Amino acid sequence: MTGETPAALAARPRTDHAAADTRIQQGTPAFRRTALALFLAGFSTFGLLYTVQPLLPEFSRHFGVSAAGSAMSLSLTTGTLAVAMLLAGLLSDVVGRRPLMIVALLASATLSLCTALVDDWSTLLVLRTLLGLALSGVPAVAMTYLVEEMDSRALGLAMGLYIGGNAIGGMSGRLLAGIIADHWGWRWGIGVVSIIAVASTVLLWLQLPPSRHFQASRSGLRQLPARWRTLFADPGLPWLFATSFVLMGVFVTLYNYLGYHLLAPPYQLSQTVVGLIFSVYLVGTFSSAWMGQQATRYGRGRILSISFGLIAAGIVLLAMPWLSAMAVGIALVTFGFFGGHSVASSWVGSRAGSMRAEASALYLFAYYLGSSVLGGVGGLAYAAWDWLGVCAFAALLTLIGGGIVWALQQRAPQPVTA
Repeated sequence: MTGETPAALAARPRTDHAAADTRIQQGTPAFRRTALALFLAGFSTFGLLYTVQPLLPEFSRHFGVSAAGSAMSLSLTTGTLAVAMLLAGLLSDVVGRRPLMIVALLASATLSLCTALVDDWSTLLVLRTLLGLALSGVPAVAMTYLVEEMDSRALGLAMGLYIGGNAIGGMSGRLLAGIIADHWGWRWGIGVVSIIAVASTVLLWLQLPPSRHFQASRSGLRQLPARWRTLFADPGLPWLFATSFVLMGVFVTLYNYLGYHLLAPPYQLSQTVVGLIFSVYLVGTFSSAWMGQQATRYGRGRILSISFGLIAAGIVLLAMPWLSAMAVGIALVTFGFFGGHSVASSWVGSRAGSMRAEASALYLFAYYLGSSVLGGVGGLAYAAWDWLGVCAFAALLTLIGGGIVWALQQRAPQPVTA
């Protein structure tokens, strides 16, 4: 250990110009292959992870569990993913980024297929827990791969496109599962998404270029706490971790229980129509790339603040009784969330320097922990105060998130990508 903070390590001038020249440049064939491959990785990861979200009311009916109990099929997956993410980055330091992502994605698709075949609630929860463990080998590793292999001028767009794949995958998994379940049952909904993930894994294997800047490390678990302490000594990274916790908590809470609200009186929409709501994820595809570029121009802190402002406006509209207002509201929440996530995740990679794998793991630990913990608490709010209780809880989290961004700007004003 040198004693330098991650920000100081990142700020060191590069002396290996040859290595810098081999990084992937924007607009090249290598950039397009990498962007496509990791777009598909994000697509499959979020498709498999969130395919159960529109099925939560169906699980309540089929298995006889409450709304909060049904949400465990998602919370256990994201909770396991959060913990496993802490070690996934360390494992990738040993076996490599590309091999780990391919194996993890294939295992995840297989476990998801098994989920579609069970008829016992406890077994389904066990499989969803194992799915979280398998999926951990993709998100933090993909982000680390981009930071290592991309030229700094291409990183913002590449990260945004990867997160855009998350958005499309999250939308497609939810949309397909909801529509197919309405016609042929929830098993077929999960099964179709799983088969698509298998095909995406093959394309990931064929398209993703080998790592050129990866250096294997066998530092071991014993050094990990010391490296985490170094990361938490940075004036900005802990606030970015807290930002991801709140961002994901708000987003998952609203999407978890919106289906229950719209399937109930006075709306009584069909499962297909509720599934179509997830098409608003297309907004997130644009937002993640566009907001990432705006952060480079106007400063990350400013764009992150705007993201929370958009989420707050969306929650106000979601609390209204009119479907048109709710449609605009969920679009604003989605736009703000994906934009904020794109900015915060690229900021983490830039600040962490040589410890970007561990920093990405901690960022995503907080991210998925927010999904698991705050998404579960949102179920208690729904049980106690119905949909308005969920909106009030999300509004409180958004206010806290705005305070976190303010503190981040005060302590670590690093406005532009390094």
